[in-house]
Amino acid sequence: MKIDKQHIEDTNQKSLDSHRASFGYIANRLTQKGIEVDDVVQKLADFQVAIPSWALGAGGTRFGRFGFQGEPRTLKEKIDDVGAIHALTQTAGAISLHIPWDLPEDYKAIKQLAASHSIVFDAVNSNTFQDPKNAAVSYRYGSLSHTDEAVRQHAVEHNKKVIEIGNELGSKSLTVWLADGASFPGQTNFQTALNQTQKSLREIYITLPGDWRLFIEYKPYEPNFYSTVIQDWGTSFMLANECGEKAFTLVDLGHHLPNTNIEQIVSTLMLKGKLGGFHFNDSKYGDDDLTVGSIKPYALFLIFNALVYGMENNPQNPYPAWMIDASHNIKDPLEDIIQSLEAIQEAYAKALLVDQKLLNDAQQDHDVAMCQEILQEAYRTDVRPLLEKSRLQHGGALHPIKAYRSLQVRKRLIDERGMDSVASGL
Repeated sequence: MKIDKQHIEDTNQKSLDSHRASFGYIANRLTQKGIEVDDVVQKLADFQVAIPSWALGAGGTRFGRFGFQGEPRTLKEKIDDVGAIHALTQTAGAISLHIPWDLPEDYKAIKQLAASHSIVFDAVNSNTFQDPKNAAVSYRYGSLSHTDEAVRQHAVEHNKKVIEIGNELGSKSLTVWLADGASFPGQTNFQTALNQTQKSLREIYITLPGDWRLFIEYKPYEPNFYSTVIQDWGTSFMLANECGEKAFTLVDLGHHLPNTNIEQIVSTLMLKGKLGGFHFNDSKYGDDDLTVGSIKPYALFLIFNALVYGMENNPQNPYPAWMIDASHNIKDPLEDIIQSLEAIQEAYAKALLVDQKLLNDAQQDHDVAMCQEILQEAYRTDVRPLLEKSRLQHGGALHPIKAYRSLQVRKRLIDERGMDSVASGL
């Protein structure tokens, strides 16, 4: 399935007059404040977020999974789904694969298909939290941190294989997330587990191609609830430093204890040149993997304020890799991703409107009330016309969800794939 650009233009036609009026109003207001509106619109167009291949079907919990009709059954169909999202939003120009859930069989054909949708391959993700089929080893008690060298080596070799696969596709980074940890006190030796993990990561790291990066993810709990080996950003940062200059910390919004100050973490990592990537989602209690911006939109804005500052003032930090990492249990997965992309773009646009010089002056004067006013002035601005303009200029939909529904994308997917199709992965 592929969305025809003419169909998008036809749906846009109904809302063009309204868009022009709202864009003219906000553009005039921002121009009066000295903001280069065209620059903001261009930055929004340049901001591309990778879609994970596993998020295109229904997610699940440890209690069960409720499938969604018309799910993509193959990697080809998943790329088609990302292509549909990108056609509507012009923001999803990359896909991130999880191996072995989405193992390419014909690299040339898969790359050609992705190119036909104007999609590139972002970070590849390894899997050592599930036992490999027909393997003589088990990750039940860990992978890169396991007490048994044979298990550790099996996990290392898997990551090396994932790098080879990503290299074939044109990816430039490997993301490692470990489920390793302990469910009970005394189950593992913390120092031994950390040392084994460091040695394993180093062995993976030295096989990276010259232009690749290693992203080390962290999480304070789950599936082990007493301890995880890489439990916080500090541990990830330490491991990345010990691996080398091509290793970085990856921040997932759901991988923090409640009320953690994520914007401070982002600022510190960018200052040290070690923020490699970002996984977007939202949560109420923990790693809920909810739609981005659905619970804590102001917190998302504050995080983007730190990201924008870092991108402008920390040249020692490479441009981060952006990805959505969510689990869609109830909504249409494609609609959920579209909503997440919209929330990400909104937060980014609002952060671009913050007058950093004025904010710095207020900080230097210890004018706490003015600092809040400057941030909230940007946050309260309705930036949706800017997002619409960015999409419109590149052939996207003014209102992606409305277009998705008016074009009956889900119905077309069901007609093509059936009612009982099941996506690979979660």
